[in-house]
Amino acid sequence: MAATTVDERLAQTFVELADTLVAGFDLMEFLHTLTERCVEILNVDAAGLLLADGRGALRLVAASTEQARIAELFQIQNDEGPCLDCYRTGQVVIASDVRADETVRRWPRFAPAAQQMGFAGVHAIPMRLRDQVIGTLNLFRSEPNGLDPSVARAARALVDVATIGILQERAVRQQELVAGQLQAALNSRVMIEQAKGILAERLQVTPDQAFVMLRRYARDHNRPLTALVGDVVGGTVDIARGSRPATRPPAQGKSGHSPEPDSPADSLP
Repeated sequence: MAATTVDERLAQTFVELADTLVAGFDLMEFLHTLTERCVEILNVDAAGLLLADGRGALRLVAASTEQARIAELFQIQNDEGPCLDCYRTGQVVIASDVRADETVRRWPRFAPAAQQMGFAGVHAIPMRLRDQVIGTLNLFRSEPNGLDPSVARAARALVDVATIGILQERAVRQQELVAGQLQAALNSRVMIEQAKGILAERLQVTPDQAFVMLRRYARDHNRPLTALVGDVVGGTVDIARGSRPATRPPAQGKSGHSPEPDSPADSLP
């Protein structure tokens, strides 16, 4: 591939990776595109991508070949390898030759496994923005001696653009989630007010008393309040009068005792 063609392809890839805010954005397609472009442009034999889940554990999300997929999974399952060290340190980790004694001592299980898979070198780049590391992009070569410095710089630039794109997409999703939660809360508030009004009218209590009754009924029947008020508004549940909050005790006379009943019948239970 001519130098000008490489530069043009690299520029096109930057545009592709930066465009994560379009409608219908597909994260998995984006990640697979990144690994494919790395193989096309950077003169490597395979690429794999690991992202951290909500608990910080690395997960394989994309690989350009089956051998790369196996190499990535091997590292995760054995908790050993340049890709894991890259994620943990937030620094580039280079294994120029997996056959070297130093590499074998550092990763005694991964080094021979990589050779069996046909890889002689690994270049692991953290997907990092400031202090936040979200994963690693890993480039595999069948020949030793690592990447040319200019290629390594291009790979770093691709990873940086992809990292920013992923974090932007996450921020948009988080904003949408928060907005959705806020709207749900507002909708629930409207339903609660409606249910209070219905219950207050039906049982001739105050709105505040109606709300206490709703909460008590929800707790006693182990039901979410939002679900209960929806049923009250829909008329599918009847809050029993027995759920009515306790009323004040009858007024006491000056002597401190309750007034005498007006008739014997009033004193009957």
